[in-house]
Amino acid sequence: DGPTVMKQLKSKPIDDFNIRNGHLQDDGSLVHDMFLYEVKKPSESKGEWDLYKLISTIPGAQAFKRPHGNECPAVKG
Repeated sequence: DGPTVMKQLKSKPIDDFNIRNGHLQDDGSLVHDMFLYEVKKPSESKGEWDLYKLISTIPGAQAFKRPHGNECPAVKG
């Protein structure tokens, strides 16, 4: 059932090929690191798929804000 699944999902970190340092907030929204990339100049590229340069990693806590107040029933619990 839904509440049981959400409890299990919220209890574990999410870290795979697409999501780094992820977790679910109380309201069910996903928080994870975000990445800032820059497109490489053609002279910087070493191959057909070598298009981007990682500029910085923004921690999930900084990239996503926690819900404020108790307006949302999901946050109230």
